[in-house]
Amino acid sequence: MIFQAIGLMSGTSLDGLDICFVKFEKTTSWNFEIVKAETVPYPSYWEDQLKNSIHFSAEKLLELNSEYGFYLGETVKNFIQKHQLEDIDLIASHGHTVFHQPHKKFTLQIGDGRAIKIETGLPVIYDFRSQDVLMGGNGAPLVPIGDELLFFQYDACLNLGGFSNISLKVNNQRIAFDIAPVNIVLNLFAQKFNKNFDENGDLARKGTINKDLLAKLNSLEFYNQSYPKSLGIEWCNENIFPLFESIEAIDILATFTEHIAQQISNVFNEYQLKNVLFTGGGTFNHYLIEKIKSKTNTEIIIPEKQIIEYKEALIFALMGILRLNNEINILSSSTGSSQDHSSGIIA
Repeated sequence: MIFQAIGLMSGTSLDGLDICFVKFEKTTSWNFEIVKAETVPYPSYWEDQLKNSIHFSAEKLLELNSEYGFYLGETVKNFIQKHQLEDIDLIASHGHTVFHQPHKKFTLQIGDGRAIKIETGLPVIYDFRSQDVLMGGNGAPLVPIGDELLFFQYDACLNLGGFSNISLKVNNQRIAFDIAPVNIVLNLFAQKFNKNFDENGDLARKGTINKDLLAKLNSLEFYNQSYPKSLGIEWCNENIFPLFESIEAIDILATFTEHIAQQISNVFNEYQLKNVLFTGGGTFNHYLIEKIKSKTNTEIIIPEKQIIEYKEALIFALMGILRLNNEINILSSSTGSSQDHSSGIIA
């Protein structure tokens, strides 16, 4: 069976909308080919709206949900026309996370899928996380189903995006959890130097590690919790950013990069992982990768650029196909929900 789908992903780091058109073939296992993919940077208007959406009133947020849905639809329609794509089975849209509070039984990814469908005329699957949260899960991480079906040859898969998350097999079950914030913190402090992100980790490399700050970061309760567990911007606002008062931005970058490397290598060493596939924008942070390598014997596998940049969008495309066929696309062993299930609203 052959399926063709577009995955849309907007991460917490706000570097743009990832659009990935993938051809899947299902035989005894799943195979894939990324046909076309690109990241469309957000215009300043959308960057501001999405960044500030957490502070909006309910009325304003409902308006933004529709407006952003039409923006997604228009953007993906342009992508389809630009690359003259045909025979598309569906669009799978992650949306953009505004709130993520699974302990209160809600998570919100804006970008109304019905608006995307109106713009494109194609079936759209969206809101993949809410059902899992209602079933007692974290609503995250969701990509482990793709790791299980597409990247099973590795001991683990690590994504370095706004947050770092990992999926791996333990006792023949795929577990997954968030490890630590990454670009959601690093990008913010790189902006103090008029940069969107800390390219290659060059800024962090120049800073000095603040040992007191590092000790406070490493002692945060989240790191002692067992999986499944997930992080959101609310957690950073409450637990991370208040620790940075009166510390130079360059030293925050150095210290937080060290913190990320320590937390990731702790996980690698705890589970005695032989090799780990790295993806997400943080994979291009050479200094961070060096730091992780210095703390573990785990082999770090860095794939081709397309996989680094578009693995999440690729997996959401797969999740959309699974949902359309009413097959399991969320693993309870990864999210903590009451059972495996097929999630996503079909427009």
